[in-house]
Amino acid sequence: MKSVEEQIRIISKGVEFPLEEDALRAKLERWMDTGKPLKIKLGLDPSAPDIHLGHAVVLRKIRQIQDLGHEAIIVIGDFTGRIGDPTGKSKGRSALSEEEVRENAKTYTEQILKVLDPQKTRMVFNSTWLAPLTFEEILRLASTTTVARMMEREDFKYRFQQGVPIGIHEFFYPLMQAYDSVVLEADLELGGTDQTFNILMGRTLQKALGKEPQVALFMPILEGLDGVAKMSKSMGNYIGISEAPEVMFKKVMEVPDALILKYFALATDIHPDELERVKNELERGVNPRDVKYRLATVITGLYHTEEEVEKAMVFYDTAFGHKAIPQDVPELLVDELPQSLDSLVPLLKSEGWISSKGEFFRLLRQGGVQLQGVKLREEDRSILLEDGDVLKLGKKTFVRMTQKG
Repeated sequence: MKSVEEQIRIISKGVEFPLEEDALRAKLERWMDTGKPLKIKLGLDPSAPDIHLGHAVVLRKIRQIQDLGHEAIIVIGDFTGRIGDPTGKSKGRSALSEEEVRENAKTYTEQILKVLDPQKTRMVFNSTWLAPLTFEEILRLASTTTVARMMEREDFKYRFQQGVPIGIHEFFYPLMQAYDSVVLEADLELGGTDQTFNILMGRTLQKALGKEPQVALFMPILEGLDGVAKMSKSMGNYIGISEAPEVMFKKVMEVPDALILKYFALATDIHPDELERVKNELERGVNPRDVKYRLATVITGLYHTEEEVEKAMVFYDTAFGHKAIPQDVPELLVDELPQSLDSLVPLLKSEGWISSKGEFFRLLRQGGVQLQGVKLREEDRSILLEDGDVLKLGKKTFVRMTQKG
């Protein structure tokens, strides 16, 4: 068992705002005395179940706290999800059906357990305690806060100023999230900085109902591969935790040099001492590419086996270090070989290798399409293709054409 001070160092690594060290220290010391682990709460509204490294920032922090001996409670907001969280939106988010919530929760669970320790993770649905509440109990909860307090929330304030309607039921969303903390007797609650209002509301309600308030941990927003915008699938700047190892490795190598240290801090579980060593290396002028290669190895290793990481490294070194064609290339199975690039494009689109015909020919014009390692030009559109030919699309996508049978 690590000392209280060492645990605080690990827990506070990467946290956005100053940690309430005294409150956390008191909870940790009580755990050391009683052996009763801290309860870490994370609330999730299962509305977008495709998890990337940006989502995983909070999950990685929870895993680090689990490794210290504590318990994670993941609250699937199946009840709150029916209302819709207006966070960051100019209008309320559409409510989800019970079927949608349950299906998304299942997908979330499968992905979450790629990060968290299944033995120290409990999944609960907040409909268990929210659905049975009587109207009298709901009114008693509502009496613990004010409209003025709710209007401190940035999205409510903005919508009010813009004349965008706010449903009274929307005020109950942060209140219900707060009640989750009361029921679970949460010691810590984690979230991104965009969840500040909701998490602090949990502390407020715990105090109002005579409970010990939880410690709030806010994790920074992780920028995507463009180095500017928040990591997002819709922006195309994301690294999915379920992506193939060679894709993940290559994408990490695309992280801007200025974000190497932040990715080490937020997307890996390295110890604060190791993080300091990485910082010192970068300050001493060590080649950022070498440091980033280690980052890619560490991140890929969090989600894939050691053997898969080795293959990803070989793939990357071969394809992007020596500019050769890797051996282990995904296949595009075809009944008959396309007679030209023009006839190949619909197959590539239908199988998801490209998003559109326009994307392919834009790449072709820019010199971003290679066949067997040879760069193609527009006048090569009628080139004959052979079984086993490898096509390279852009900087990181390889596909081998294989005729069935």
